[in-house]
Amino acid sequence: MQNVTLNNGVEMPVLGFGVYQIPPEETERAVSDALAAGYRSLDTAAAYGNEEAVGRAIRSSGIPRQDLFVTTKLWVSDAGEEKAARAFDTSLRKLGLDHLDLYLIHQPYGDVYGSWRALEALRGEGLVRAIGVSNFHGDRLVDLIDHNEITPAVNQVETHPFHQRASDQALMRERGVQIESWGPFAEGRNNLFSHPALGGIAAAHGKSVAQVVLRWLVERGVVVIPKSVRPERMAENLDVFDFELTPDEMAAVAALDTGESLFFDHRDPAMVARLGTHVLGD
Repeated sequence: MQNVTLNNGVEMPVLGFGVYQIPPEETERAVSDALAAGYRSLDTAAAYGNEEAVGRAIRSSGIPRQDLFVTTKLWVSDAGEEKAARAFDTSLRKLGLDHLDLYLIHQPYGDVYGSWRALEALRGEGLVRAIGVSNFHGDRLVDLIDHNEITPAVNQVETHPFHQRASDQALMRERGVQIESWGPFAEGRNNLFSHPALGGIAAAHGKSVAQVVLRWLVERGVVVIPKSVRPERMAENLDVFDFELTPDEMAAVAALDTGESLFFDHRDPAMVARLGTHVLGD
């Protein structure tokens, strides 16, 4: 496994396992299968409702804690300095861990500055090794950096062949923030898995389209957390370190960029209202 080095020296696997939209009752088995396949980085969130199942899989795996990189996220309804600190404690308890490797502000809404002060304090206390954000556009990211002591180590954003975030990645690199992809396969939208350009590249390397997409992200220096509930797909998604894309192939993927989200715009007022008022448990 290749690692990236975050802005505070912490090393993070470039490829991990995400559990978004895996039902809690299926998560323990899925994470156990992922760990057995060789994944050592796990990404969950309070909003996913499956932190406890992730924790059970970690404990039953027998893998030493120092060999794992565990990420979870703070939801909007827990924004603010005091509430964020309490929410972190809740997530840590549900996961059954004594520290996290990465803790992210999940959405750029609510009392982001109060939340960030809480995260800075948690890092100072050694309860989390690195702190970061998710779904922050460049303006929000720069504003947070310029008015706080600690620069986010990671910004997890929608990144896939149809929404490539090249300019966002350049800004993050300039500011010392690691880009991390959610939705690397765009949930199959735009016929990603049968796309002729991606299929041609896959055939040239004897790989799948999914492997080509993951390899393309890795070669760009993007951390990625694909999700699957099928052990054979988990293994396939890990098997991307034995080939490289040519410059022409990288350019062919680059040509697929639409520059727009395939999911939703985090600056859309209706979506801001929807996400910003959603309370966990609702």
